[in-house]
Amino acid sequence: MEKYPVRKYPTVGACGLDCGLCPRYYTVGTSRCPGCCGPDFWQKHPGSPILTCCVRRKGLEFCSDCGDFPCSKFKDVDKYDSFLTHQKMVSNLNFIKKYGIKKFIDQQNKRIKLLETMINNFNDGRSRSFYCIATTLLPMPSLERALDDANQKIKTDDVSSDDIKTKAKILREILNEAAMKDGVDLKLRKPTKKKD
Repeated sequence: MEKYPVRKYPTVGACGLDCGLCPRYYTVGTSRCPGCCGPDFWQKHPGSPILTCCVRRKGLEFCSDCGDFPCSKFKDVDKYDSFLTHQKMVSNLNFIKKYGIKKFIDQQNKRIKLLETMINNFNDGRSRSFYCIATTLLPMPSLERALDDANQKIKTDDVSSDDIKTKAKILREILNEAAMKDGVDLKLRKPTKKKD
């Protein structure tokens, strides 16, 4: 196996993370992440147990391609991972295993389009990470409705198109309301140390 392989689908992590919905994927500059095992990935992220096992050692595209999935690397990830979007890892991998990567990518591309709309039209310089978490964790109908409701409120309240701060506040409030209705936690939390 090649020492630094490039994966075919870098917007989806080998572990199931939605890399195409990550704030670092949308960063401009040298700290931008190219997605999981995308070009120049290994220079920025030298290694992780999952990538070492799945991609480097076994030559697989996804952990769900492995006969040992889900293995101990996925055990208790909720208890110590502060990256909220990790919550979707196993369900994303199960979806890929059941329906295939093409169907997953089709759905992910819809989420990416919604995220890009949020970033391009509602980012006050402090909301990108929040929008990334929301587009990863909220159901598609809630995301689409939130954008429609935000645009309607902006129009009704006659908010100027260049008043990004007010537009961001409106969308964030609507997304938070949607999250409460859907029982989804969008609040960042501090990591808990992994127990030995």
